[in-house]
Amino acid sequence: MAITDLSRLLSELNPVMDEQDYVFCTVTELPVGINPIATFHEEEGLSLVCFKAQAQAANINFQGTFKKITLTVYSSLEAVGLTAAVSNVLAKAGISANMVAAYHHDHVFVPSEQAEEALILIKGLSS
Repeated sequence: MAITDLSRLLSELNPVMDEQDYVFCTVTELPVGINPIATFHEEEGLSLVCFKAQAQAANINFQGTFKKITLTVYSSLEAVGLTAAVSNVLAKAGISANMVAAYHHDHVFVPSEQAEEALILIKGLSS
């Protein structure tokens, strides 16, 4: 069952970092060979979150490489404050956070070179 209580969400965060490198990019249509983990239709084009290797193979331009940290707690889409708590602790450390809310979990994309520090900070929210 999805959790809405912020105290419980924070105590049960259990963040897990994926070792893959991800990128954010945009295309007019999805190229063959790209299997994005997220898409969003914007006025300017189709935004993708995909593996860095796939974007490189398809010659898609991107800026920056990111690691995905999944908050494995089952968070409700109606929960209030989780995104703010996570992004706030990362912002105080100078780490950008691109938050993606999916049905079961929230995912935080952070610059690859700051991912270990970000993981430690997010884990600290549970204490």
